[in-house]
Amino acid sequence: MSVCGAGGADGSLLLLPSHLGVPPGRGNCPLTSPLPFDLIYTDYHGLQQMKQHMGLSFKKYRCRVRVIDTFGTEPAYNHEEYATLRGYRTNWGYWNLQPNQFMTMFPHTPDNSFMGFVSEELNKTEKQFIKSNKVSSMAVVYGKEASIWKGKEKFLAILNKYMEIHGTVYYETQRPPEVPAFVKNHGLLPQHEFQQLLRKAKLFIGFGFPYEGPAPLEAIANGCVFLQARFNPPHSSLNHEFFRGKPTSREVSSQHPYAEDFIGKPHVWTVDYNNSEEFEAAIKTIMRTQAESPAMQSPPSLLALSPNATHLVWSPSASRDPHAWPPVDSLQVWVSETRHSCTETCRQHGLVCEPTFFRFLNKKEVFLQLSITCDSTEYEMNHLYPAVAENVHECYLQKEPLLFSCAGYNTKYRRLCPCRDYRKGQVALCRDCL
Repeated sequence: MSVCGAGGADGSLLLLPSHLGVPPGRGNCPLTSPLPFDLIYTDYHGLQQMKQHMGLSFKKYRCRVRVIDTFGTEPAYNHEEYATLRGYRTNWGYWNLQPNQFMTMFPHTPDNSFMGFVSEELNKTEKQFIKSNKVSSMAVVYGKEASIWKGKEKFLAILNKYMEIHGTVYYETQRPPEVPAFVKNHGLLPQHEFQQLLRKAKLFIGFGFPYEGPAPLEAIANGCVFLQARFNPPHSSLNHEFFRGKPTSREVSSQHPYAEDFIGKPHVWTVDYNNSEEFEAAIKTIMRTQAESPAMQSPPSLLALSPNATHLVWSPSASRDPHAWPPVDSLQVWVSETRHSCTETCRQHGLVCEPTFFRFLNKKEVFLQLSITCDSTEYEMNHLYPAVAENVHECYLQKEPLLFSCAGYNTKYRRLCPCRDYRKGQVALCRDCL
């Protein structure tokens, strides 16, 4: 299989037409010869450049595209007509791709593909070094920019009562005034030196930004406890400028929701930073904690999801499809509460939402199997369907398959959610998939 990367700086943009097999002066005519590669990995900017240079051929070959997507793109924002009509159109969505063509580092929504991340596995020598050199009273602050430290004096003063605080804030000549004098600031460190710092520290602490970076996972892998702020209310495009215009309605509950939901205590602590007593109590408990990093355990795992309506366990004989993946045998149907997305509904039952199973739910007879009475059943374009209207007997089915989505909720509807089980440490696979 051959792979092409698209987009980038001006130099690579000049070469883009030849990489795509577009002859000079081709304009908007469709390409007559097949592309010289199977898959194209790009970002949103590269996608726009490809459309510009490929003309009519872009539509034909867009199934080859895989978009590296930091924040995730939910189906409601991806469907151009629907996004335009319903107010979901942003600068980043509306491409009418299959939602799983968007690839994310963290599993923001099961509608997209969870590309994953790499966390370095420690060898025996490194594990022994960490065990022997951990300083229980040493903390490292997550934040290379001075602006992240602004307004955090109260938290830093509490932390300084118990721990020696280290920072890696970049500056050229003068130490930033936002970084207190009692902080040992190392400046911007090369990656290997930053890793060494984490291997000595007990605590890695975040103050709310940056969102969802790799550093907390690196810290946990190196034996640190990660302490972060809980956002109440959650941050979203409705109340936070950073997320405005992003193609997602996701509500971010903390600085790193993946670490909060998929790892959790004792390795990840999420607390209310507006409550000084809760913050201080967490610091004291973390200092007493002796739990090893997941990367120091055998086998290592940073992917485990801790299990914490109306319900139907699917009968395979009712809709056997030998080509379905994951196998339909793993499907469980749950009806959501009005304020819960299908992602949340499945997670509440120790399951994951599986968008490929929506097609099995999008039938009138499923409402009957769930003992839901329908006075009427309509097919409409709505990213929340299939669903039943709350307090009335009106049922709705999905008219547009591109809008099947695990994301989103509305207080008017209870959604039919396709859930499946998964293997601990590997949410991509159901228990009996292999």
